[in-house]
Amino acid sequence: MSRRALVLTPDHVARTKRVVADPGLDPKVEYFSDADYARIVDEMLAMRPKASPLWLFACGSLIWKPEVDHIEERKARAHGWHRSFCFRITRFRGTPEVPGVMMAMDRGGQCKGVLYRLSDEAPEATLNKLFRREFIAKPPNNLPRWITVEPEGETPVQAIAFVMNRQSPAYLGRLEHEVVADYLASACGHAGSGAEYLYNTVHHLAERGIYDRNLMRLQALVAEKIGG
Repeated sequence: MSRRALVLTPDHVARTKRVVADPGLDPKVEYFSDADYARIVDEMLAMRPKASPLWLFACGSLIWKPEVDHIEERKARAHGWHRSFCFRITRFRGTPEVPGVMMAMDRGGQCKGVLYRLSDEAPEATLNKLFRREFIAKPPNNLPRWITVEPEGETPVQAIAFVMNRQSPAYLGRLEHEVVADYLASACGHAGSGAEYLYNTVHHLAERGIYDRNLMRLQALVAEKIGG
């Protein structure tokens, strides 16, 4: 198989999907309040580089479901971070009975992704909407952070990215590909399956000419496990 061959197909994904009811919020978990989101938005905007566009770096689902409007997009690279299926989920794309794993940007390596320029009209509302999508429970799995990103052939910029909170009890650390593939081939929640998430990510990256070696290996393993 070619290093860049996409093996995981919509047919594989269809085999992993099933109807799952949304269990809703867990009464034992503390969730972010309106005031919490407003405070974090203010803190992030206070750290924004002066006279700089508002940039967002996307490495996963934000590529194929950006959530907020953007003016332009560019391929870019973030040094010091890599994509990793590194935290456990029991809602959205998993259940308590069949938990899944979700991808985040974890420390080390490098990550090619998409850099979005967000509108400067009402940035508070834009970030509030974005943050509500990315984290809801305390402690959060994804933390918003300003990182240095290099657009192709251009000067590095500061962009907001969501990075893994290693203090989260859901954090699993670095898992073997076989273990991740087992999770992704079996887990499904009310928002869809792990295989669907992986399929959307690798295909939308490929459309932009971005190939992540680890994800390419994973999609082939997941396709094999579903097919088997």
